[in-house]
Amino acid sequence: MSSIEKHFADALKSIARNLDIKESIQQSPELYPLFQKSAKRFVTGESKENAVSIGDQLIHKGYHISLEFIGENTKNKAECVRAKEEFIALIKECGNRGISSRISLDLSHIGLSVNPELAYEYLLEIAKEAQSHGLSLMISMEESAKTDQILSIYKRVVSEYSNVGVTLQAQLHRTLEDLNTLLNYPGTIRIVKGAYQEPSDICIPRSGKLDERYIQLVDLCVKAGHQVSIASHDEVIHKQIIERGYLQNPNVEAEMLYGICPELCKQLKDEGLPVRVYLTYGVESFLYLCHRIAEYPPNIYVAITDMIHGEQDSTQLY
Repeated sequence: MSSIEKHFADALKSIARNLDIKESIQQSPELYPLFQKSAKRFVTGESKENAVSIGDQLIHKGYHISLEFIGENTKNKAECVRAKEEFIALIKECGNRGISSRISLDLSHIGLSVNPELAYEYLLEIAKEAQSHGLSLMISMEESAKTDQILSIYKRVVSEYSNVGVTLQAQLHRTLEDLNTLLNYPGTIRIVKGAYQEPSDICIPRSGKLDERYIQLVDLCVKAGHQVSIASHDEVIHKQIIERGYLQNPNVEAEMLYGICPELCKQLKDEGLPVRVYLTYGVESFLYLCHRIAEYPPNIYVAITDMIHGEQDSTQLY
């Protein structure tokens, strides 16, 4: 990124977590419809039926999918219960329709910000339901301040339910050590670069050094024969994993967010390589859209174009 793009991305990440701004947009009869038009490129809709329907279309096109009910940092137990019940309903919807999907979630959506034991209890319940339908779960990674709690809960749950995986952020210095520990656990490891603003002393900035660390982490998983999801949209990363033949390994897959790099997804899929598309739904799309633009600032042009010309049906691009 240029320095201007970096400042813009940092500003977006800041307002993404500003509840006053989010509520102002959601309550505005002028702004919210425009916002929804931009979000539709990256978010399947507000209901699980929207997400499952689009996911089913992608499965029939030859993709694997991951579904998530958007939300994080839930502040009270009642909201955590509603989130937990929504995930269970999503799992049942997939099971009833015979849709094989991974279910992704933030632990702070189901109680981590209220009480870590609550998140553990609810994750066990969700994992049990997913296992009964032959589905897997993926725990997303959040801000570095939550990393120890997230990994602790993951290790406890995966000892009972091997269908649960966890995400690691390549940008954190600690991740290499974390990965070496997690290779002793059965769950899938998803590797992302990391979208959160973190103190400079604990993370690697976006750079060639971060690319090298990312490939190093993937390489360790591949050599260990561990199930790994390469969750990146970086063409430099994908060029290297293709050159190294990682995606020929049965334990390795590429994973990309819905609406991001659909052409690359299609190219890899058409070459017979495993590609998973990560689909989200829900009303909490403000944070999600801000992060998609912050990760790649030129997406602001796409967002404004969609506001003017109408929603883009991303499914047709795959």
